[in-house]
Amino acid sequence: MSLGPLMVDLCADTVSAQERDLLLSPQVGGVILFSRNFSSIERLIALIEEIHDIRHPRLLVAIDQEGGRVQRLREGFTQLPAVRLLGEIYNDEPKRASELATITGWLMASELRSIGIDFSFAPILDLDYGVSRVIGDRAFHKDPEVVSVLAAKYVQGMRKAGMQAVGKHFPGHGAVVADSHIDLPTDDRGFEDISLGDLVPFQRMIDNGIAGIMTAHVVYEKIDPEIATFSKLWIQEVLRKQMEFKGVIFSDDLSMKAAHCDGEEPEDYLSRTHKALKAGCDMALICNSSDNACMVAEKLNDYNNPASQMRLTRMHGGKNPISYEKLRNSQAWQTAVKKIESYQDSPYGELTL
Repeated sequence: MSLGPLMVDLCADTVSAQERDLLLSPQVGGVILFSRNFSSIERLIALIEEIHDIRHPRLLVAIDQEGGRVQRLREGFTQLPAVRLLGEIYNDEPKRASELATITGWLMASELRSIGIDFSFAPILDLDYGVSRVIGDRAFHKDPEVVSVLAAKYVQGMRKAGMQAVGKHFPGHGAVVADSHIDLPTDDRGFEDISLGDLVPFQRMIDNGIAGIMTAHVVYEKIDPEIATFSKLWIQEVLRKQMEFKGVIFSDDLSMKAAHCDGEEPEDYLSRTHKALKAGCDMALICNSSDNACMVAEKLNDYNNPASQMRLTRMHGGKNPISYEKLRNSQAWQTAVKKIESYQDSPYGELTL
């Protein structure tokens, strides 16, 4: 069975009978985990193994483990600082910041791979313009060149751990005030301004072979009236053709307010999914709405995209990762944790939203 275009979530730390049926749908290709799926390391590992055993090729398992405010797994995992701290260090010590970015990417990815998670939706490639509270300290820096350098080092560390990276949120979420989880953000800048700033880190990561990119639920009103997730112009013309991106394009969560279509009927989820896939997304995320995810999986029966399926297989984690216990007993892990702790306690202080 091939990987379908839907990524869905689970309600708890086990797979219910209804969820198992959903994961067996040919239209599902992945599972995204949240904090609610964690009760213990042992139970989490068992859950991931259960997901893997449901199908072959196995479903992708993903999570948001950026560090700072957005870190779903905390107990039993290294508390990672928000990446803006790396940008602050870069201002005075660029070499040190670059080395720490590599170590941080490796540590995050190694811990996740040790329990069977394929990838984290990271790193953030948005620029910190100082206006977006939902982005804020999740961004490395306001300078696209600094973001490009640190993100490249972070991705390098992830790759060393056997994990592919997903840059987000294309074409850039940092210049809008509104939070797309609860509102519809609009960006009134022209394409040239966005191209000279926000698109720079994305292009650098594409040139560096990044495997995945996630779209933004933002309307760039001078360019296209649709949010980028639903925009053929942004996805097919700019990202695929102009920027020559060959990897996987993920939608952001279609349950978010900014992705709502006209009306509030359940069928809207099917419409949103169709719009995202027709615009050029390879995989659409439906989170925190299990009934709608089931409905879409059942009714999305005419969708087949072999090119997307081939791209998605690249997102599987590297084979034979070191186990959780062996990782934590390794010198490499212990050294990395000390490095992380050293810059958490740096004179730059705690950076929060």
